[in-house]
Amino acid sequence: MRGQCRGRLFRLHHYTRAVRPLDAAPPQAAPSARPAAPARGVTPGGVVLAAALPILFLHVRYQPSFSLPHGGTFKLQDAAVLAVFAASLVAVRQGGASRLRPGLPLWIGAALFLGWIVAATFFPLAEATPYDWHAHLLTAGEYLEYALLAPAVPLLVRTRADAVLVLATLCAWSALATLAGLAQFAGVDVGILAATSAGGRQPSFVGSHEFGALSAATLGVGAIGLVWRVADGGVRRLLWAAAGLGLVGFFLDASVAAVVGLVLAALAVGAVAAHRRLLAGRWIAAALAAVIVVCAGVAVLRARDMSQFLRFVGLEHTTASTRRNVQTYSQRTVLAYVGIKVWLEHPVAGAGWEATTEPATVDPVLPAARRRFPDVAARAFPTASHEYGVQLVYVQTLADLGIVGLALLGGFLVTPLVLGFRTALRAPPQAAAGAALGVFWLLLVCGLFLGVGLIAGIPTDALLWLGIGSVATAVAIAPSREGWKISA
Repeated sequence: MRGQCRGRLFRLHHYTRAVRPLDAAPPQAAPSARPAAPARGVTPGGVVLAAALPILFLHVRYQPSFSLPHGGTFKLQDAAVLAVFAASLVAVRQGGASRLRPGLPLWIGAALFLGWIVAATFFPLAEATPYDWHAHLLTAGEYLEYALLAPAVPLLVRTRADAVLVLATLCAWSALATLAGLAQFAGVDVGILAATSAGGRQPSFVGSHEFGALSAATLGVGAIGLVWRVADGGVRRLLWAAAGLGLVGFFLDASVAAVVGLVLAALAVGAVAAHRRLLAGRWIAAALAAVIVVCAGVAVLRARDMSQFLRFVGLEHTTASTRRNVQTYSQRTVLAYVGIKVWLEHPVAGAGWEATTEPATVDPVLPAARRRFPDVAARAFPTASHEYGVQLVYVQTLADLGIVGLALLGGFLVTPLVLGFRTALRAPPQAAAGAALGVFWLLLVCGLFLGVGLIAGIPTDALLWLGIGSVATAVAIAPSREGWKISA
Protein backbone atom coordinates (compact mmCIF):
# COMPACT_ATOMS: atom_id res chain seq x y z
CA MET A 1 0.00 0.00 0.00
CA ARG A 2 2.84 2.41 0.87
CA GLY A 3 4.53 1.69 -2.46
CA GLN A 4 1.32 2.39 -4.37
CA CYS A 5 0.85 5.74 -2.60
CA ARG A 6 4.45 6.75 -3.32
CA GLY A 7 3.96 5.93 -7.04
CA ARG A 8 0.79 8.02 -7.21
CA LEU A 9 2.52 10.98 -5.52
CA PHE A 10 5.38 10.78 -8.05
CA ARG A 11 2.99 10.80 -11.02
CA LEU A 12 1.02 13.73 -9.53
CA HIS A 13 4.24 15.70 -8.97
CA HIS A 14 5.36 14.99 -12.55
CA TYR A 15 1.96 16.06 -13.92
CA THR A 16 1.89 19.36 -12.01
CA ARG A 17 5.37 20.23 -13.32
CA ALA A 18 4.40 19.46 -16.90
CA VAL A 19 1.14 21.46 -16.95
CA ARG A 20 1.59 25.25 -17.42
CA PRO A 21 -1.12 27.57 -16.04
CA LEU A 22 -3.16 29.38 -18.70
CA ASP A 23 -1.88 32.79 -17.60
CA ALA A 24 1.74 31.75 -17.52
CA ALA A 25 4.17 33.10 -20.14
CA PRO A 26 4.95 30.67 -22.94
CA PRO A 27 8.36 29.00 -22.71
CA GLN A 28 11.13 30.62 -24.72
CA ALA A 29 12.47 28.66 -27.64
CA ALA A 30 15.99 27.39 -27.33
CA PRO A 31 18.56 29.47 -29.22
CA SER A 32 19.30 26.52 -31.47
CA ALA A 33 15.65 25.94 -32.48
CA ARG A 34 14.99 26.07 -36.23
CA PRO A 35 12.87 28.94 -37.57
CA ALA A 36 9.41 28.07 -38.72
CA ALA A 37 9.18 27.11 -42.39
CA PRO A 38 7.58 29.70 -44.66
CA ALA A 39 4.04 29.14 -45.85
CA ARG A 40 3.65 26.59 -48.58
CA GLY A 41 1.09 28.56 -50.56
CA VAL A 42 0.98 29.73 -54.14
CA THR A 43 3.53 32.42 -54.98
CA PRO A 44 3.00 35.27 -57.48
CA GLY A 45 5.55 33.70 -59.83
CA GLY A 46 3.54 30.48 -59.94
CA VAL A 47 0.42 32.46 -60.83
CA VAL A 48 2.20 34.22 -63.72
CA LEU A 49 3.51 30.96 -65.18
CA ALA A 50 0.12 29.27 -64.86
CA ALA A 51 -1.63 32.23 -66.52
CA ALA A 52 0.76 32.05 -69.48
CA LEU A 53 0.06 28.40 -70.33
CA PRO A 54 -3.33 28.83 -72.08
CA ILE A 55 -1.79 31.47 -74.34
CA LEU A 56 1.24 29.32 -75.15
CA PHE A 57 -1.04 26.45 -76.16
CA LEU A 58 -3.32 28.52 -78.39
CA HIS A 59 -2.99 28.69 -82.17
CA VAL A 60 -1.71 32.03 -83.45
CA ARG A 61 -4.86 32.31 -85.57
CA TYR A 62 -6.80 33.22 -82.43
CA GLN A 63 -4.26 35.66 -80.97
CA PRO A 64 -4.10 39.44 -81.48
CA SER A 65 -0.85 40.60 -83.09
CA PHE A 66 0.81 43.52 -84.83
CA SER A 67 3.43 43.64 -87.55
CA LEU A 68 7.15 44.18 -87.08
CA PRO A 69 9.75 45.16 -89.69
CA HIS A 70 11.08 42.46 -92.06
CA GLY A 71 7.90 40.40 -91.88
CA GLY A 72 7.91 39.78 -88.15
CA THR A 73 4.88 39.87 -85.85
CA PHE A 74 4.46 40.45 -82.13
CA LYS A 75 1.76 38.15 -80.78
CA LEU A 76 -0.04 37.64 -77.50
CA GLN A 77 2.17 34.61 -76.81
CA ASP A 78 5.26 36.84 -77.02
CA ALA A 79 3.76 39.08 -74.35
CA ALA A 80 3.07 36.00 -72.20
CA VAL A 81 6.66 34.77 -72.48
CA LEU A 82 8.01 38.22 -71.66
CA ALA A 83 5.72 38.41 -68.62
CA VAL A 84 7.10 35.08 -67.43
CA PHE A 85 10.63 36.39 -68.00
CA ALA A 86 9.87 39.54 -65.99
CA ALA A 87 8.53 37.42 -63.12
CA SER A 88 11.71 35.33 -63.29
CA LEU A 89 13.85 38.46 -62.93
CA VAL A 90 11.84 39.47 -59.86
CA ALA A 91 12.35 35.98 -58.42
CA VAL A 92 16.10 36.22 -59.01
CA ARG A 93 16.23 39.61 -57.34
CA GLN A 94 14.29 38.39 -54.31
CA GLY A 95 15.75 34.94 -53.83
CA GLY A 96 18.77 34.70 -56.08
CA ALA A 97 19.46 32.27 -58.89
CA SER A 98 20.71 29.42 -56.70
CA ARG A 99 17.94 27.11 -57.96
CA LEU A 100 19.48 27.27 -61.43
CA ARG A 101 22.90 26.06 -60.30
CA PRO A 102 22.09 22.30 -60.05
CA GLY A 103 20.90 22.36 -63.67
CA LEU A 104 24.06 23.99 -65.03
CA PRO A 105 24.67 21.24 -67.66
CA LEU A 106 21.19 21.93 -69.06
CA TRP A 107 21.89 25.62 -69.49
CA ILE A 108 25.28 24.99 -71.09
CA GLY A 109 23.79 22.59 -73.66
CA ALA A 110 20.96 25.00 -74.46
CA ALA A 111 23.32 27.98 -74.75
CA LEU A 112 25.60 26.15 -77.20
CA PHE A 113 22.72 25.11 -79.46
CA LEU A 114 21.02 28.50 -79.37
CA GLY A 115 24.33 30.28 -79.94
CA TRP A 116 24.91 28.18 -83.07
CA ILE A 117 21.45 29.13 -84.36
CA VAL A 118 22.27 32.83 -83.98
CA ALA A 119 25.65 32.35 -85.62
CA ALA A 120 24.01 30.46 -88.50
CA THR A 121 21.99 33.56 -89.41
CA PHE A 122 25.27 35.23 -90.47
CA PHE A 123 27.09 32.31 -92.16
CA PRO A 124 25.27 32.76 -95.51
CA LEU A 125 26.43 36.37 -95.73
CA ALA A 126 29.88 35.09 -96.65
CA GLU A 127 28.42 33.52 -99.81
CA ALA A 128 26.86 35.04 -102.90
CA THR A 129 23.53 33.18 -102.39
CA PRO A 130 20.68 35.58 -101.50
CA TYR A 131 19.58 35.20 -97.87
CA ASP A 132 17.15 37.42 -95.93
CA TRP A 133 19.15 37.47 -92.72
CA HIS A 134 17.03 40.22 -91.16
CA ALA A 135 13.88 38.07 -91.24
CA HIS A 136 15.71 34.95 -90.08
CA LEU A 137 17.37 36.83 -87.24
CA LEU A 138 13.88 37.77 -86.02
CA THR A 139 12.77 34.13 -85.95
CA ALA A 140 16.03 33.14 -84.23
CA GLY A 141 15.24 35.78 -81.62
CA GLU A 142 11.79 34.30 -81.12
CA TYR A 143 13.33 30.86 -80.69
CA LEU A 144 15.63 32.30 -78.02
CA GLU A 145 12.65 34.05 -76.45
CA TYR A 146 10.84 30.75 -75.88
CA ALA A 147 14.00 29.33 -74.32
CA LEU A 148 13.37 31.71 -71.40
CA LEU A 149 10.59 29.35 -70.31
CA ALA A 150 13.07 26.68 -69.20
CA PRO A 151 14.85 28.61 -66.39
CA ALA A 152 11.55 30.26 -65.48
CA VAL A 153 10.12 26.94 -64.23
CA PRO A 154 12.62 26.36 -61.36
CA LEU A 155 12.64 30.09 -60.56
CA LEU A 156 8.85 30.50 -60.38
CA VAL A 157 7.66 27.08 -59.18
CA ARG A 158 8.87 27.55 -55.61
CA THR A 159 6.34 25.46 -53.69
CA ARG A 160 4.27 22.36 -54.10
CA ALA A 161 1.18 24.59 -54.42
CA ASP A 162 2.82 26.37 -57.37
CA ALA A 163 3.40 23.05 -59.11
CA VAL A 164 -0.20 21.99 -58.51
CA LEU A 165 -1.53 25.29 -59.89
CA VAL A 166 0.63 25.15 -63.04
CA LEU A 167 -0.20 21.52 -63.83
CA ALA A 168 -3.89 21.97 -63.00
CA THR A 169 -4.06 24.93 -65.39
CA LEU A 170 -2.42 22.87 -68.13
CA CYS A 171 -4.87 20.00 -67.58
CA ALA A 172 -7.91 22.31 -67.49
CA TRP A 173 -6.88 23.99 -70.75
CA SER A 174 -6.30 20.59 -72.34
CA ALA A 175 -9.76 19.49 -71.20
CA LEU A 176 -11.30 22.52 -72.94
CA ALA A 177 -9.30 21.72 -76.08
CA THR A 178 -10.58 18.14 -76.00
CA LEU A 179 -14.19 19.29 -75.65
CA ALA A 180 -13.73 21.62 -78.62
CA GLY A 181 -12.14 18.77 -80.59
CA LEU A 182 -15.05 16.47 -79.77
CA ALA A 183 -17.47 19.11 -81.05
CA GLN A 184 -15.46 19.40 -84.26
CA PHE A 185 -15.35 15.62 -84.61
CA ALA A 186 -19.13 15.41 -84.23
CA GLY A 187 -19.66 18.10 -86.86
CA VAL A 188 -21.07 20.66 -84.41
CA ASP A 189 -20.61 24.28 -85.50
CA VAL A 190 -17.97 25.67 -83.12
CA GLY A 191 -17.90 29.20 -84.50
CA ILE A 192 -14.49 30.60 -85.29
CA LEU A 193 -12.69 27.32 -84.61
CA ALA A 194 -11.39 25.87 -87.86
CA ALA A 195 -12.32 22.22 -88.23
CA THR A 196 -11.79 19.48 -90.75
CA SER A 197 -14.58 17.21 -91.93
CA ALA A 198 -16.67 15.54 -89.25
CA GLY A 199 -15.35 12.15 -88.22
CA GLY A 200 -11.73 12.98 -89.13
CA ARG A 201 -8.73 14.27 -87.20
CA GLN A 202 -9.30 17.68 -85.60
CA PRO A 203 -7.03 20.57 -84.57
CA SER A 204 -9.23 22.01 -81.76
CA PHE A 205 -8.02 25.57 -81.03
CA VAL A 206 -4.38 24.44 -80.79
CA GLY A 207 -3.53 23.17 -84.28
CA SER A 208 -2.60 19.88 -85.92
CA HIS A 209 0.21 18.04 -84.10
CA GLU A 210 0.05 20.70 -81.36
CA PHE A 211 -3.33 19.44 -80.11
CA GLY A 212 -1.74 16.01 -79.77
CA ALA A 213 1.25 17.51 -77.96
CA LEU A 214 -1.00 19.25 -75.41
CA SER A 215 -3.17 16.15 -74.93
CA ALA A 216 -0.20 13.81 -74.49
CA ALA A 217 1.42 16.26 -72.05
CA THR A 218 -1.77 16.16 -69.97
CA LEU A 219 -1.87 12.39 -70.23
CA GLY A 220 1.64 12.36 -68.78
CA VAL A 221 0.58 14.56 -65.86
CA GLY A 222 -2.32 12.25 -65.01
CA ALA A 223 -0.41 8.99 -65.44
CA ILE A 224 2.68 10.06 -63.49
CA GLY A 225 0.57 11.59 -60.73
CA LEU A 226 -1.32 8.32 -60.36
CA VAL A 227 1.72 6.04 -60.52
CA TRP A 228 3.72 8.15 -58.03
CA ARG A 229 0.63 8.49 -55.79
CA VAL A 230 1.12 12.22 -55.35
CA ALA A 231 -2.49 12.72 -54.19
CA ASP A 232 -5.59 10.90 -52.99
CA GLY A 233 -9.32 11.45 -52.81
CA GLY A 234 -10.79 14.05 -55.14
CA VAL A 235 -7.42 15.05 -56.59
CA ARG A 236 -6.77 11.46 -57.58
CA ARG A 237 -10.06 11.39 -59.46
CA LEU A 238 -9.01 14.57 -61.27
CA LEU A 239 -5.78 12.84 -62.29
CA TRP A 240 -7.81 10.00 -63.76
CA ALA A 241 -9.89 12.56 -65.65
CA ALA A 242 -6.73 14.27 -66.95
CA ALA A 243 -5.34 10.97 -68.21
CA GLY A 244 -8.62 10.00 -69.85
CA LEU A 245 -9.21 13.35 -71.55
CA GLY A 246 -5.59 13.35 -72.66
CA LEU A 247 -6.11 10.03 -74.40
CA VAL A 248 -9.27 11.30 -76.12
CA GLY A 249 -7.56 14.48 -77.31
CA PHE A 250 -4.57 12.51 -78.52
CA PHE A 251 -6.87 10.27 -80.56
CA LEU A 252 -8.69 13.28 -82.07
CA ASP A 253 -5.44 14.89 -83.22
CA ALA A 254 -4.25 11.57 -84.71
CA SER A 255 -0.63 12.60 -85.18
CA VAL A 256 1.56 9.65 -86.14
CA ALA A 257 4.70 11.51 -85.04
CA ALA A 258 3.08 12.07 -81.64
CA VAL A 259 2.39 8.32 -81.42
CA VAL A 260 6.13 7.68 -81.75
CA GLY A 261 6.83 10.17 -78.97
CA LEU A 262 4.10 8.78 -76.74
CA VAL A 263 5.39 5.21 -77.07
CA LEU A 264 8.95 6.32 -76.25
CA ALA A 265 7.77 8.37 -73.28
CA ALA A 266 5.51 5.62 -71.92
CA LEU A 267 8.27 2.99 -72.16
CA ALA A 268 10.84 5.25 -70.48
CA VAL A 269 8.62 6.36 -67.60
CA GLY A 270 7.27 2.83 -67.20
CA ALA A 271 10.83 1.51 -66.86
CA VAL A 272 11.60 4.12 -64.18
CA ALA A 273 8.41 3.29 -62.28
CA ALA A 274 9.15 -0.43 -62.48
CA HIS A 275 12.67 0.17 -61.17
CA ARG A 276 11.23 2.05 -58.20
CA ARG A 277 8.66 -0.76 -57.74
CA LEU A 278 5.72 1.56 -58.25
CA LEU A 279 3.99 -0.51 -60.93
CA ALA A 280 1.85 -3.52 -60.20
CA GLY A 281 0.82 -5.95 -62.90
CA ARG A 282 -2.58 -4.28 -63.36
CA TRP A 283 -0.89 -0.91 -63.94
CA ILE A 284 1.31 -2.36 -66.65
CA ALA A 285 -1.66 -4.06 -68.31
CA ALA A 286 -3.74 -0.86 -68.17
CA ALA A 287 -0.92 1.26 -69.62
CA LEU A 288 -0.29 -1.19 -72.46
CA ALA A 289 -4.00 -1.39 -73.24
CA ALA A 290 -4.31 2.41 -73.30
CA VAL A 291 -1.33 2.83 -75.64
CA ILE A 292 -2.58 0.06 -77.97
CA VAL A 293 -6.09 1.51 -78.10
CA VAL A 294 -4.94 5.05 -78.86
CA CYS A 295 -2.47 3.84 -81.50
CA ALA A 296 -5.21 1.77 -83.14
CA GLY A 297 -7.51 4.78 -83.10
CA VAL A 298 -4.89 6.97 -84.73
CA ALA A 299 -4.32 4.29 -87.38
CA VAL A 300 -8.05 4.26 -88.15
CA LEU A 301 -8.25 8.05 -88.51
CA ARG A 302 -5.10 8.18 -90.64
CA ALA A 303 -5.87 5.07 -92.71
CA ARG A 304 -6.23 7.08 -95.90
CA ASP A 305 -2.88 8.83 -95.47
CA MET A 306 -1.16 5.56 -94.68
CA SER A 307 -2.70 3.88 -97.71
CA GLN A 308 -1.49 6.72 -99.91
CA PHE A 309 2.01 6.36 -98.48
CA LEU A 310 1.99 2.64 -99.25
CA ARG A 311 1.16 3.54 -102.85
CA PHE A 312 3.99 6.07 -102.81
CA VAL A 313 6.57 3.47 -101.75
CA GLY A 314 5.23 0.99 -104.29
CA LEU A 315 3.46 -1.45 -101.98
CA GLU A 316 0.08 -0.59 -103.49
CA HIS A 317 -1.06 0.39 -106.98
CA THR A 318 -0.64 4.10 -107.76
CA THR A 319 -3.74 5.82 -109.14
CA ALA A 320 -4.08 8.99 -111.22
CA SER A 321 -5.50 10.91 -108.24
CA THR A 322 -2.42 10.00 -106.20
CA ARG A 323 -0.25 11.71 -108.79
CA ARG A 324 -2.46 14.83 -108.89
CA ASN A 325 -3.06 15.46 -105.18
CA VAL A 326 -0.59 16.41 -102.46
CA GLN A 327 -0.17 13.48 -100.06
CA THR A 328 1.11 14.06 -96.52
CA TYR A 329 3.84 11.47 -96.20
CA SER A 330 5.03 11.53 -99.79
CA GLN A 331 5.47 15.30 -99.57
CA ARG A 332 7.41 15.02 -96.33
CA THR A 333 9.65 12.43 -97.92
CA VAL A 334 10.31 14.81 -100.80
CA LEU A 335 11.07 17.67 -98.41
CA ALA A 336 13.42 15.46 -96.40
CA TYR A 337 15.20 14.50 -99.63
CA VAL A 338 15.57 18.20 -100.50
CA GLY A 339 17.01 18.82 -97.03
CA ILE A 340 19.57 16.05 -97.42
CA LYS A 341 20.64 17.42 -100.81
CA VAL A 342 21.09 20.89 -99.30
CA TRP A 343 23.13 19.44 -96.46
CA LEU A 344 25.44 17.64 -98.87
CA GLU A 345 26.22 21.04 -100.37
CA HIS A 346 26.96 22.51 -96.89
CA PRO A 347 28.00 19.53 -94.72
CA VAL A 348 29.80 21.21 -91.80
CA ALA A 349 28.01 24.45 -90.84
CA GLY A 350 24.86 24.08 -92.94
CA ALA A 351 23.26 26.49 -95.37
CA GLY A 352 22.14 28.89 -92.63
CA TRP A 353 19.29 29.18 -90.15
CA GLU A 354 16.03 28.55 -92.05
CA ALA A 355 17.91 28.60 -95.38
CA THR A 356 15.75 25.67 -96.52
CA THR A 357 12.87 28.17 -96.82
CA GLU A 358 14.90 30.32 -99.24
CA PRO A 359 14.32 29.73 -103.00
CA ALA A 360 17.98 30.47 -103.73
CA THR A 361 18.98 27.53 -101.52
CA VAL A 362 16.26 25.06 -102.51
CA ASP A 363 15.78 25.67 -106.24
CA PRO A 364 19.16 24.20 -107.34
CA VAL A 365 18.27 20.78 -105.86
CA LEU A 366 14.65 20.61 -107.09
CA PRO A 367 15.48 19.04 -110.49
CA ALA A 368 17.14 16.12 -108.76
CA ALA A 369 14.14 15.77 -106.43
CA ARG A 370 11.70 15.72 -109.36
CA ARG A 371 13.74 13.05 -111.11
CA ARG A 372 13.88 11.02 -107.90
CA PHE A 373 10.10 11.27 -107.25
CA PRO A 374 8.40 11.53 -110.67
CA ASP A 375 5.03 10.29 -109.41
CA VAL A 376 4.61 12.94 -106.69
CA ALA A 377 2.18 15.77 -107.44
CA ALA A 378 3.87 18.94 -108.71
CA ARG A 379 2.22 20.99 -105.96
CA ALA A 380 4.07 18.94 -103.33
CA PHE A 381 7.41 20.47 -104.34
CA PRO A 382 8.55 23.81 -102.91
CA THR A 383 8.07 26.89 -105.07
CA ALA A 384 9.19 30.49 -104.82
CA SER A 385 5.68 31.48 -103.71
CA HIS A 386 5.35 28.64 -101.18
CA GLU A 387 8.50 27.32 -99.56
CA TYR A 388 7.43 24.50 -97.26
CA GLY A 389 10.72 24.08 -95.46
CA VAL A 390 11.96 20.72 -94.21
CA GLN A 391 9.22 19.38 -91.94
CA LEU A 392 11.49 17.09 -89.96
CA VAL A 393 13.66 18.64 -87.26
CA TYR A 394 16.62 16.30 -87.54
CA VAL A 395 16.99 16.71 -91.31
CA GLN A 396 16.32 20.44 -91.10
CA THR A 397 19.07 20.77 -88.50
CA LEU A 398 21.49 19.01 -90.83
CA ALA A 399 20.54 21.21 -93.78
CA ASP A 400 20.39 24.53 -91.92
CA LEU A 401 23.01 24.04 -89.20
CA GLY A 402 25.24 21.26 -90.56
CA ILE A 403 26.74 18.30 -88.76
CA VAL A 404 27.92 20.66 -86.01
CA GLY A 405 24.37 21.81 -85.42
CA LEU A 406 23.06 18.23 -85.32
CA ALA A 407 25.71 17.32 -82.73
CA LEU A 408 24.74 20.35 -80.63
CA LEU A 409 21.06 19.43 -80.95
CA GLY A 410 21.88 15.91 -79.77
CA GLY A 411 23.75 17.22 -76.73
CA PHE A 412 20.98 19.71 -76.05
CA LEU A 413 18.34 16.94 -75.94
CA VAL A 414 20.37 14.15 -74.35
CA THR A 415 21.62 16.21 -71.38
CA PRO A 416 18.19 16.85 -69.80
CA LEU A 417 17.13 13.28 -70.58
CA VAL A 418 20.15 11.86 -68.74
CA LEU A 419 19.74 14.20 -65.76
CA GLY A 420 16.01 13.53 -65.71
CA PHE A 421 16.45 9.75 -65.77
CA ARG A 422 19.05 9.86 -63.00
CA THR A 423 16.87 12.07 -60.82
CA ALA A 424 13.74 10.00 -61.49
CA LEU A 425 15.57 6.83 -60.46
CA ARG A 426 17.28 8.09 -57.30
CA ALA A 427 15.58 11.21 -55.94
CA PRO A 428 12.82 11.49 -53.29
CA PRO A 429 9.31 10.88 -54.62
CA GLN A 430 8.30 14.49 -55.37
CA ALA A 431 11.52 15.28 -57.22
CA ALA A 432 11.40 11.91 -58.99
CA ALA A 433 7.86 12.54 -60.21
CA GLY A 434 8.86 15.98 -61.56
CA ALA A 435 11.88 14.52 -63.33
CA ALA A 436 9.78 11.71 -64.81
CA LEU A 437 7.29 14.27 -66.11
CA GLY A 438 10.11 16.27 -67.71
CA VAL A 439 11.48 13.12 -69.38
CA PHE A 440 7.98 12.21 -70.58
CA TRP A 441 7.50 15.63 -72.18
CA LEU A 442 10.97 15.65 -73.76
CA LEU A 443 10.61 12.22 -75.35
CA LEU A 444 7.18 13.21 -76.59
CA VAL A 445 8.75 16.24 -78.28
CA CYS A 446 11.50 14.05 -79.77
CA GLY A 447 8.77 12.06 -81.50
CA LEU A 448 6.89 15.18 -82.61
CA PHE A 449 10.11 16.41 -84.21
CA LEU A 450 9.52 13.75 -86.87
CA GLY A 451 6.55 15.73 -88.16
CA VAL A 452 7.48 19.40 -87.68
CA GLY A 453 10.43 21.68 -88.22
CA LEU A 454 12.32 23.96 -85.87
CA ILE A 455 9.57 26.56 -85.71
CA ALA A 456 9.65 29.27 -83.08
CA GLY A 457 6.50 30.06 -81.15
CA ILE A 458 4.49 26.84 -81.55
CA PRO A 459 3.13 24.77 -78.64
CA THR A 460 5.65 21.98 -79.32
CA ASP A 461 8.40 24.55 -78.80
CA ALA A 462 6.82 25.61 -75.49
CA LEU A 463 6.51 21.97 -74.36
CA LEU A 464 10.20 21.39 -75.15
CA TRP A 465 11.35 24.20 -72.85
CA LEU A 466 8.81 23.40 -70.15
CA GLY A 467 10.09 19.81 -70.14
CA ILE A 468 13.65 21.03 -69.64
CA GLY A 469 12.40 23.35 -66.91
CA SER A 470 10.63 20.46 -65.17
CA VAL A 471 13.86 18.46 -65.11
CA ALA A 472 15.77 21.50 -63.80
CA THR A 473 13.19 21.96 -61.03
CA ALA A 474 13.44 18.30 -60.03
CA VAL A 475 17.24 18.47 -59.93
CA ALA A 476 17.02 21.59 -57.75
CA ILE A 477 14.64 20.13 -55.16
CA ALA A 478 16.13 16.61 -55.13
CA PRO A 479 18.56 17.24 -52.21
CA SER A 480 15.67 18.21 -49.91
CA ARG A 481 14.28 15.38 -47.86
CA GLU A 482 10.77 16.83 -48.19
CA GLY A 483 11.18 17.23 -51.92
CA TRP A 484 10.82 21.04 -51.98
CA LYS A 485 13.12 23.78 -50.77
CA ILE A 486 10.40 26.15 -49.65
CA SER A 487 10.99 29.85 -50.06
CA ALA A 488 8.98 32.82 -48.89
